[in-house]
Amino acid sequence: MIVTLIVACEVGFWVLLAGGLALRYIAKKPKLGAAVLLMEPLLEIVLLVVTAIDLKNGAEPDWKHGLAAVYIGFTVGLGHSTIKWVDARVAHRFGGAPAPVKPPKYGKGRMIHEWRTAGRWIVAAVVATFLLQAAIWYVGGDGDTATLRMWQQKMYFVIGLNVVIGGWYTLFPKQAPTETEPVRVERAQSLPDEESCADRSLTKR
Repeated sequence: MIVTLIVACEVGFWVLLAGGLALRYIAKKPKLGAAVLLMEPLLEIVLLVVTAIDLKNGAEPDWKHGLAAVYIGFTVGLGHSTIKWVDARVAHRFGGAPAPVKPPKYGKGRMIHEWRTAGRWIVAAVVATFLLQAAIWYVGGDGDTATLRMWQQKMYFVIGLNVVIGGWYTLFPKQAPTETEPVRVERAQSLPDEESCADRSLTKR
């Protein structure tokens, strides 16, 4: 049941997102569209409550309960930015808004962008880790919590990986390509070759 509910929540997320944006930019009902988008967190609340009830009723904690905690955490950490990303493109396509600004590719701007992205993933993993720990405490020492701890280890890996990515772009920022080579080509093209110089000297004679 937990897996089915997770799939239903994922489908519901995109259905509410599409419906809310359609109401805002196509039907020209921004308040109603915003109200639909605000219903998104209810999906995670329902999933959290059902997971807790399932454990309370004596279900053995397994990978499905861990997956539910991870899904909630990643929705918390990445859901808002996903909605903003889709909203900006729908607003440009149907609402006359300017085209979304592309993230910077080089230098300090790229470093800040990478840390912001890493921060969202880290928040998602931290929330998931907290929910997993809450489930471990809830089950107690008598239950088998190995699968929940396995999911926690995966979240630690996600946190570490994103710290490494952010640190890499801090220590080794990606530099914009230089334009020295095209300049050299242009200069070479602008210089007269030996044959043209010889022709000019002959005409002068």
